[in-house]
Amino acid sequence: MNQAEARDEICRIGRLLWECGHVGAVEGNLSCRIDGGTLLCTPTGKSKGDLTPSDLVLTDLEGKSLDGGQPSSELQLHLECYASRPDCQAVVHAHPPYATAFALAGETVPDNMLPEAAVFLGRVALVPFAMPGTPAMRDAIRPYLGLHKTFLLQNHGAVVLGADLQGAWERMDTLERVAAAIYRARRLGDPLTLPASATTKLRDYFNAKL
Repeated sequence: MNQAEARDEICRIGRLLWECGHVGAVEGNLSCRIDGGTLLCTPTGKSKGDLTPSDLVLTDLEGKSLDGGQPSSELQLHLECYASRPDCQAVVHAHPPYATAFALAGETVPDNMLPEAAVFLGRVALVPFAMPGTPAMRDAIRPYLGLHKTFLLQNHGAVVLGADLQGAWERMDTLERVAAAIYRARRLGDPLTLPASATTKLRDYFNAKL
C-alpha cells in the first residue's frame, strides 16, 4: 500500500472504531507498514473519529518520526508487533467495552464458543499489565506474538494484528462482538461450547492466514 492510500485507510478505520464505540475521546491507535519499509501511525492526542490524512505520522521501523509529527505514545507496542511478525502489515489498539471488561476481569475471550472466534480471533492471549506508552509494553507482549494475533491487555484494552488495515479492523470488531455475546450468554446460564472436532477444524483454517 502506498502512503496516500494508507493515510486514507487509517482515517477510514479510525472513524469506524469511533463510530462503533471501540474507542472514545482520544483513545486507541493504528498503524500500518507502507512502501519503503516505513510505518504510518496515528498521532498522539487526536480523536480517531476526526483524523485527516495530514494528521498521520511517518516513522522508521525504530519509531523515529520522519516528518516531525508526534506519533502515538503506544508506538512501542506497534513496533514490537512488526519486529516479531514479518507477516503483520497493520496493528490496531482499541478499548472496546466488552473485550476490555474481560481484560479487567483477568480473563481471556474463549475461541471455542462461536465459529467466527475460532476462525478470525484464534486463541486470545491475555497479556499481563504493563505501563502504557513505555518499553515495558513491548516486553509484555513479546512472548505472545509468535502464536497469537488477538490480544487482551490486562487492565487496558485490546490489540489485533492484520494482513492489512481492513483485516485488523474486522478482527477487532469480531473480538468485541464475540465478547459481548459470551457476556450476555453467561447472564442466561452456562454457554455451550462448540464440539471439539469442529473447533479443531476451525482453528486449522485460522492458522493458515493472518
